[in-house]
Amino acid sequence: TAATFSTQSEALERAFPGAQVERIGHVLTEAQLAKAAGLAGAKLPSALVAAYEARRDGQLVGTAYFDAHRVHSQQETLMIVVDPDGRVEDLQVLAFAEPPKYLAPSAWMKQFLGRALDDRLRLKQDVQGITGATLTARATTKAVRRTLAIHAVLRAPPVTGHRSPLTGRPAP
Repeated sequence: TAATFSTQSEALERAFPGAQVERIGHVLTEAQLAKAAGLAGAKLPSALVAAYEARRDGQLVGTAYFDAHRVHSQQETLMIVVDPDGRVEDLQVLAFAEPPKYLAPSAWMKQFLGRALDDRLRLKQDVQGITGATLTARATTKAVRRTLAIHAVLRAPPVTGHRSPLTGRPAP
């Protein structure tokens, strides 16, 4: 039986109380897809990305992404909030269609908080497993890596390849 714990709007309100949240649609280029896949360590399911940027008094306070993926044979939907420094600020399960015994405990989910994308952000390295729910642990870890990789690619300054005729340096 599928369990829905929260809607997107409810989750966004909890993550960013009092903030203005704007949904920004992105279509990743082939180069961005390749870069994000390399950072994530896996192919991305789509070039379409929706980022929910939250601002207070005009200042970016965080960006939320929703990641729906298969755990074993059923879907899980996570909201992953990334702070302006590129670290996981919040991680919530919004929907989980697998049997409840495979749902990751909230205490386990907390190990992702404050984490940036690096080589140690992997199951059996800096990420502890879940006894009896290995597929959930693997799917969640991959979703966090995928989200942090997408965020890094979207935040990267564009590469123009043009050089200033005055300085010979790359142009902005």
